[in-house]
Amino acid sequence: MQIDWTAFTPFAATAGGLLIGLAAAMFVLLNGRIAGISGVLGGLLRPRRGDLGWRAAFVGGLVLAPLAYGLFAPLPVPRIDAGPGLLVAAGLLVGLGTRYGSGCTSGHGVCGLSRLSARSLVATLLFMGAGFATVFVMRHLLAA
Repeated sequence: MQIDWTAFTPFAATAGGLLIGLAAAMFVLLNGRIAGISGVLGGLLRPRRGDLGWRAAFVGGLVLAPLAYGLFAPLPVPRIDAGPGLLVAAGLLVGLGTRYGSGCTSGHGVCGLSRLSARSLVATLLFMGAGFATVFVMRHLLAA
């Protein structure tokens, strides 16, 4: 494996991480809510009184932010090396894991770990380990 040094962006990545952390901290401090997308989106699918507005604004921001960025800079072209069937299967597995894990990567990895949640630590270690194992198997054991 080699690093593509022309695409290595430590300062942009650090700035992005700081912005995500700041936004998650402000969200929990100002609203008392965890910024995990599975919980936010799940609440839109089963709305409760007085809960719909902020959830819709949160999801709307996730959709509209890249569009606003695209007004000032070219959007990156995604490269997806999988067919529709594999993407659907992967999405269903992620949804199932999110349900069984009581949260998603953003909820556990960003928000839960920052609150020193033992459950989030275990969940993060498990999903990161599963990701590492999957990449190893796909690249080294099943590589053609």
